[in-house]
Amino acid sequence: MSDTIKVRISDVHKSFGKTPILQGLSLTVWEGEVMVILGPSGSGKTTLLRCINFLERADAGTLTIGNISVDMHSVSKKHILEVRRKTAFVFQNFNLFRHKSALQNVMEGLVTPRKIPEDQARALSQAALDRVGLQDKYDSYPSQLSGGQQQRVAIARALVLNPEVILFDEPTSALDPELVGETLQVIKDVARDGITMIIVTHEISFAAEVANHIVFMDGGVIVEEGDPRELLSNPREERTKQFLKRIRPELSYSI
Repeated sequence: MSDTIKVRISDVHKSFGKTPILQGLSLTVWEGEVMVILGPSGSGKTTLLRCINFLERADAGTLTIGNISVDMHSVSKKHILEVRRKTAFVFQNFNLFRHKSALQNVMEGLVTPRKIPEDQARALSQAALDRVGLQDKYDSYPSQLSGGQQQRVAIARALVLNPEVILFDEPTSALDPELVGETLQVIKDVARDGITMIIVTHEISFAAEVANHIVFMDGGVIVEEGDPRELLSNPREERTKQFLKRIRPELSYSI
């Protein structure tokens, strides 16, 4: 991890109707950092990721990624495209094209929006699938793949874009328990390559292994953040203690 800031989010607000979801949230992610965001359902974790990638439009706030800085509410389509070229999004439900093979799914982001020649796109996509252990699944369709394999296709689709930042939204939540491990291992392998990541997850043991920095959110704000070993073993805030004790009853925090 370097001392260069890769992502900075400042004073982000987002409401759905009269319900506030993000309430003045700010955070900084360093180049090469793996930031894991924890928090209860409804705390705003996924909305934050979607606002970073402009799948949702924030009501207010600023976003800086690399050399691009934008107003998250009044951002132009041109700048949204520039941000998306620097980021990739891995969805919890895979979001694969059902009528396309694994290879075609990975190639799609290169051929259609980026106009990369098909032969070059195919070679890059095969290399990305090889990287996630799917070298024998180029021609398989999503219906022929397990949930874990589908999620690895989705990760390959993100990697092939050579993004500066990858956003993971609960990458294991749609998987059967026995398939979680293979997906988490792929993410850990990618993390070792130094790609900046922001990961929303409920897998605490995975967070402890892979994260450089953990953020705990509740009610659309950051309650606590810090080093994974310190935050998970000795949280300062009562709300963090309550959350961790509920999902890991073996912990013996004093509340």
